[in-house]
Amino acid sequence: MDISIRPVGPQEHEALAGITAEAYLADELLDFGADDPYLAELRAVGRRAAEAEVLVAVGGDGTLLGGVTYAAPGSPWADIARADEAEFRMLAVSREARGRGAGEALVRACIDRARATEGVSGLVLSTQQAMLGAHRIYRRLGFVRTPDRDWKPVEHISLLTFRLDL
Repeated sequence: MDISIRPVGPQEHEALAGITAEAYLADELLDFGADDPYLAELRAVGRRAAEAEVLVAVGGDGTLLGGVTYAAPGSPWADIARADEAEFRMLAVSREARGRGAGEALVRACIDRARATEGVSGLVLSTQQAMLGAHRIYRRLGFVRTPDRDWKPVEHISLLTFRLDL
């Protein structure tokens, strides 16, 4: 599949918000379903694009396939990154595009950005235990589990962490 990665355009904010929210809802990753307060964060593409870098995967026919938020060091969107680390969050691919390389292409774009940033020693991420497909991508690209950094953003959600040494 022909996939290109680029920054999200303002005209795509709503579509990416929908893809991201639907991915989390369909995979039952939100404790309170459609009433989960985290949905507002997932749908806040415009705010994320203003405060971090939101990248999209686009098919050869122009179809929006998914997106990710890349947080450079010091970004307000970084949850676990240390001063010398970049982080990515909210990786989501539409149900129709899954298994066709869009998720991996988005992760590779984050790796490339982190490697191109002076002083960045690693790229980190948090993930839910149920995100097994994503875990396979991370491991295939060289990320390793960092259980000492696992955390709970809220009492009932435990997040696993991974890091790629650059």
